[in-house]
Amino acid sequence: MKIGDLLSELLLSLPEDVFALISRFLSPSDVCNLSLCCKTLRDLVDSEKIWLVQCEVVKVLPLSEIVQWRAGISSYKALCRFLVEVTKPLVGVWVHQNPELGNVVYVMSGFLSVIGCRIIPQEVGSLGIQEGRLLWSPVFEIVSGFDGSARFFLHGIDRESSYLYPGFVTSIDKCCNVLLLEVEPKRREIERRAEKVLFPFCKLPFCDRRKLLYLVTGHVGLPVPELSLKDDKAKSLERRTMLLKSGGNWSHMSLEDELCYDPIQVEINDELWTHLGYGGDFRHVDDEVQVQGTQRKSLSKYFRSGIKSILRRSNSTGSSSSSAKQQASCSSEIRRFNLQKFLSAGDFVGLSVKASKIKLTSYRGWPSMHETHFALYKLPIKIPVEENQEYAGLWGGTFGWPPGKCTEDKPGKALFLLMLTYEKSQDGSERLLVGTKILEGTHYVMHPNGSAMFVVKIGSPTSEIFPFDDTTNGEEKYGFECCYTGEGIAKGYGFRYPGYKPGSLFVTSKGLLMFVWKETKTVLTLQRLNLEELLKKGTGKYKK
Repeated sequence: MKIGDLLSELLLSLPEDVFALISRFLSPSDVCNLSLCCKTLRDLVDSEKIWLVQCEVVKVLPLSEIVQWRAGISSYKALCRFLVEVTKPLVGVWVHQNPELGNVVYVMSGFLSVIGCRIIPQEVGSLGIQEGRLLWSPVFEIVSGFDGSARFFLHGIDRESSYLYPGFVTSIDKCCNVLLLEVEPKRREIERRAEKVLFPFCKLPFCDRRKLLYLVTGHVGLPVPELSLKDDKAKSLERRTMLLKSGGNWSHMSLEDELCYDPIQVEINDELWTHLGYGGDFRHVDDEVQVQGTQRKSLSKYFRSGIKSILRRSNSTGSSSSSAKQQASCSSEIRRFNLQKFLSAGDFVGLSVKASKIKLTSYRGWPSMHETHFALYKLPIKIPVEENQEYAGLWGGTFGWPPGKCTEDKPGKALFLLMLTYEKSQDGSERLLVGTKILEGTHYVMHPNGSAMFVVKIGSPTSEIFPFDDTTNGEEKYGFECCYTGEGIAKGYGFRYPGYKPGSLFVTSKGLLMFVWKETKTVLTLQRLNLEELLKKGTGKYKK
């Protein structure tokens, strides 16, 4: 007998429990590849025990929650599919490009779903951050179907009422860093192959993209079942069933009999075309405009048209005005033609969400964001696994000394969320710790989100003494261990260009960080946060 055949027999003869232990060293994709080898091996790796182990290997849910989620899905294999394709790539901190608003969205696991929770700018009371309750509002949900596939629901508000807008999940990249809300054309018949979109949504002008989104959400709104992050699995399972049945043509079937997720959509017709600001038959395309929209100029034609435009400059002012009008009219027709190309790929349009990985530049951990995209951007918050990056991660805190002390005239203090990252100085000689602000809990922020609240030289500790008394009955309350000098944010040249003044970061034995501005003696006290735990204790509100 060949050695390969002998090894195969040994592998197939292993007890299921032993093979399950071995599978802990494999990824879900490795297990799927094993199932392609032969029928016997496929039957072995398709067992519930193997895929329960794989759900643990993904490391996004504790074992107790994995077992609870199994009650609403066909198998552990289907559950693992949802964890790998949806939950793991999306969980984390996401931000919107608007620098003035508190647009921080934390995506966390719900029950057989992931939920995007916008953290509302707020104040912290006398109980402090850990004992108090965070205010949040839902932005979107992606719910698992019975087979592990994903269904998308956008949350919104219309005339003081809360609504859900069902849509499609187009794609989710495993290393995604941007989440795009788009409109997607679809064909009516399930068996009919969808045509390739001739013109992508992202290349349409901003005004057309905004109109399409408003039109679709204006037609597909559904009442919102109450959403809670508390651990009530019976209510969560009932709510999920309501969502999946209300999001499409589900009223006549059970979840186990689901065939195709078909959320409410808007028909592409002349009425839609009129609402978008155009008249006539939207299927009709002017031949001349089509040629202008699709024809690419050769090099000779490019130079020829350039020479003609130079010669035209000697014409009268009236002629120039007429030429400008012609160009504006041509541009409008090309825009109309591109929108027609986009819509011609389907019979209906519906909401869609797409998570992609794109090349992003960043400054001090804050990504450079596109101003005209309906998008969220993921923050690369590092887990402090290395000893030399022990302060990296998400921190929250308030201003004032002593920490958490409130007065009668001011019962709360603005909550600040900071992302701490490590960098090198410009000349490479110093190692820096940067505290980037991602949320400020005030009605009017002093500086945009993404500004560095402080920058300290983390590689050069000093023996500076904390400027306030830290003793209670002769004993130290916080126990300061070390200090690092640097600079803290201050008034500069307007809203977007802050200045910086000297300050120091003090580290305590209780795990707190305190940055003190030397000139004003202002204290910012920070503590490490677990947003998921805080949001589960908090209160969800449907706010714009």
